[in-house]
Amino acid sequence: MDVVVYGPLRSATGGKRVAIEVDGDTVEDVLDAFVEAFPGTENQLYADDGSLRPSVRVTYDGERVELDDLRPTDGELALFPAMQGG
Repeated sequence: MDVVVYGPLRSATGGKRVAIEVDGDTVEDVLDAFVEAFPGTENQLYADDGSLRPSVRVTYDGERVELDDLRPTDGELALFPAMQGG
């Protein structure tokens, strides 16, 4: 599955778009595979208690998706990590 990343996630992935192998049918399965492939992204996506940070957005075709949603069979997911600044 193709995943497009933004912000500081790019430094961990080495680029804007990455392809990952996913076992499972949910958006959460995609994120698990993403973190497994790029362990340096875990603290940017997840809080210490293991929950997705509230400021992280996951979208498919520009529409926000939830972790328990079925993952798309085509297209790409986009990950927007928490950003700081002002």
